[in-house]
Amino acid sequence: MKTQLELARNGVITPQMEQVARDEQVNAEIIRDYVAKGEIVIPNNPKRPLQKVVGIGTGLRTKVNASIGTSSDIRDIDAEVKKAIAAEEEGADTLMELSTGGDLDAVRRTVLTHSNLPVGNVPLYQAFKETARKYKNPSKLDPEYLFDLIEQQLDDGLSFMAIHCGINLYTIERLRKQGYRYGGLVSKGGTFMVAWMDQNRKENPLYEQFDRVCALMKKYDAVLSLGNGIRAGAIHDSHDRAQMAEMIINCELAELGREMGCQMMVEGPGHVPLDEIQGNIMLEKRMSGNAPYYVLGPLPLDTGAGYDHVVSAIGAANAARYGADLVCYITPSEHLALPNEADVREGVRTTRLAVRIGDLAKYPKHREKEKQAAMARRDMHWEDLERLLMFPDTARAIRESRMPEEEETCSMCGDFCAMKKGMRVFVNDIGKNKVFHATTKKNEKSN
Repeated sequence: MKTQLELARNGVITPQMEQVARDEQVNAEIIRDYVAKGEIVIPNNPKRPLQKVVGIGTGLRTKVNASIGTSSDIRDIDAEVKKAIAAEEEGADTLMELSTGGDLDAVRRTVLTHSNLPVGNVPLYQAFKETARKYKNPSKLDPEYLFDLIEQQLDDGLSFMAIHCGINLYTIERLRKQGYRYGGLVSKGGTFMVAWMDQNRKENPLYEQFDRVCALMKKYDAVLSLGNGIRAGAIHDSHDRAQMAEMIINCELAELGREMGCQMMVEGPGHVPLDEIQGNIMLEKRMSGNAPYYVLGPLPLDTGAGYDHVVSAIGAANAARYGADLVCYITPSEHLALPNEADVREGVRTTRLAVRIGDLAKYPKHREKEKQAAMARRDMHWEDLERLLMFPDTARAIRESRMPEEEETCSMCGDFCAMKKGMRVFVNDIGKNKVFHATTKKNEKSN
């Protein structure tokens, strides 16, 4: 079976490329061209033929990923299903199933059954978890078991995987020589791989046998997302030598993977000061040949726990503005607890707002809807406005809970409504100035 990348290079426009073109309202040949260059990926494991088709990359709307999964403390499969459904209902584009507690095969397969989104994971989680259960020491992981597990998970229907291929002995040496970190190591899969390499005095098998990783991903036309295992967990660690060493290697591997016909994506940090986000994305794009960039947050502040979804939204808006292609949401419980269903909903909504703000700066052509919403608000046409909002249910509930005496206004201003007063002042200009919307005439008649 040929991958989307290989088919695109052969001049074939696949049904998946056609669907992405329709969704993004661009010519299908443009999508094919970017897929052929490796600048757009389409996670699409044929084991799940009915999953949503999603394009990630150059020229497309910035996508939102929601992560769910059990932990050693909370192992409720039903709760994870509810979170998966909530993420899809709230408009997430992809889903990562990142369980580390309970029956990991059962959780993954159940989530795949209940979600229509492309689903990804981090195979190192299960590999180290099962090894620890069996030998009481995760560093006894057998690389052959790891490769077998990757194929088993792909055969279940996963469409993308975050695999930590960029951690190698050189990367770890940079970490040692710089004197560790303020925020330590925060990637679970990355940290366990560093420990495995240290204890076994061996190179990372995912780096050493990178061609084997690509072959498995190609077999299922899944996207290989090069994991950011040395990402910064504190803004004071951002762009240190260890992180940059891994980033350079991942960008090199992205190029090698594309040459093998594998769909490739690069992952980024993490905790990044606001003034460094643009530079981070520029570096990834330049070094990887514009491979799609999947950023985790980013979080430009370390002291916002409890409101990290807001902190992340600020980082995500900037990341989308400067070229990030897929943003992993952050929930209010980040750094504090395993997210629940309410956290998932809030995380997806907040991140969707953030990437839309970034996309409006990146693609000014998308601003027409904002203009229509502004005019509906100006004219106090609440039903028209509601249809244009990203979250009309929330807006409706808030308005209905505090209705004004004069229904056409809102209780923020009541009879001191600036919109209503302004309309009366400029009513004679209606029809003379193109800035006025046709709905203004309706308002004139009602007054």
